[in-house]
This record gives sequence, structure tokens and C-alpha cells, in this order.
Amino acid sequence: MTAYDAELRRHNEVLRQACGVQPHDLVLDIGCGAGQTTREAARAAHSGRALGVDVSAPAIERARELASAEGLRNITFECASAEVYRFPQERFDLAISRFGTMFFDDPGAAFANISGALRQAGRLVMMVWQARERNEWDITIRHSLEATVPSGLPDPFSLADPSAVTEILEGAGFADVTFIEVSEPVYYGPDVDAAMDWVRSFACTGEVLKRLDPTSAEHALGRLRMALAAHLSDDGVWFNSRAWVVTARRR
Repeated sequence: MTAYDAELRRHNEVLRQACGVQPHDLVLDIGCGAGQTTREAARAAHSGRALGVDVSAPAIERARELASAEGLRNITFECASAEVYRFPQERFDLAISRFGTMFFDDPGAAFANISGALRQAGRLVMMVWQARERNEWDITIRHSLEATVPSGLPDPFSLADPSAVTEILEGAGFADVTFIEVSEPVYYGPDVDAAMDWVRSFACTGEVLKRLDPTSAEHALGRLRMALAAHLSDDGVWFNSRAWVVTARRR
């Protein structure tokens, strides 16, 4: 299990149940990363297939390795953006995503492309973050670093507003848009050192530290370590979070 998969272990179970993959389904996994959700879909759709797409070449390489190691034959991966990739039209029964749809340059075009890849009445099931002020992990990190959100970085909270997301999806050819509240913690590691390493790997953390002088960066990291230590329990470092499971059907 990758560190990212470990972080989202509680969320993954919620999403898996919401997806309800059927044995004959053809499944498209958007922003699949190292492919945990794609592999789970392929195992459930044992008489169907699963395709995972992600823009990260290293993630796709790792996804292929893990799928091969598990002996899965009904699974493929493509290094591509779901925003512009030429999917077979009306091919898939189900499109899924675990926090992989928030970073499109043009969300309307991206979801229209995904809609076109779904059969009539095909389903979309995606998990996205709620607003940053509802996510303790983001508040704590930014407070510890005494930082505003750096400009120019991808926004993980871009699909937090239900009314805006509904408008985007309906404009892209979806109907019956629903939002299910998800309140599960994120896991940052078994101890503070592991949690520090994980948080320092975040793009926003690195960008903030890069802009600080060495002394200020050292103080910021000290505050961050203290904040992570305050969230350490017997089973690791955990933070509260809020997300949506968004579901829709192609019209």
C-alpha cells in the first residue's frame, strides 16, 4: 500500500461501497494514481474490465507493476489526462474517481469528455474534498506554516461547492447529481517522523517552505512537528476531514 493509499484508507472503503461495481461492468478510473481503486474495480468486475488513467507517468508505471503482481488480466492503465484523452464513445458503465477530478484546467470540458465515454445512463461516482475550512488537516498545516495558500498551485478544494459542481456536471451531460457527506479521518503515518515526511511531500508545503528564509523555515517545521505530535494516538497520526461522494448519471 502506498502512503497515499494509507492516508485515504477510511475514505477508500466509503467510495468502494458507493461505486457498487458489478461483475460485468466496464469501469473508468479517473486520476487513478498507483491504481488501488482500479485494481479493486477490476476484481469486482471479474467479467468486465477496468481502465485507469492518470497524468503521472511514475504512478502509472507503479500501477502496472502492482496489477501484474496481483495477476489481474482485466485491467489496463494509460498515462493521460481525462480532460483530453480520446476515450471510446459510450463505452463504460461506470466512471469513478478518488480525489482525482479536482485539478482539471477546464472542468466543463473534462466532465463532458468523461460523459461521452459513458453509456446512456452510465454512472459517475467521485470523491472530492469539501471546503478547506472544513478540513482540519489543511487548517493545521497552513496555521503551522503561518502561510496563505500559494498562488498558481492546483486547488484540491475546487469541487467543494455543491451548487457549482451540479452546474458543471449538468452542463457536461449529467443528471441526478447527488452529494453524500463523508466524515472520515486521514492517516499521516505511524509516528510523527513519518507524518513529517508525508506532509513535507505535499506540493503546498514545499512551495511555502521554499519561499521562507532558512531560519523561518526551521521555525515553521518546528511548529508543524508540534501540531503533528498533538494528533498522535496509539495507532498513528490522524486528522479530521470532510469530503463529498458525488454521484450522477449520463443523460
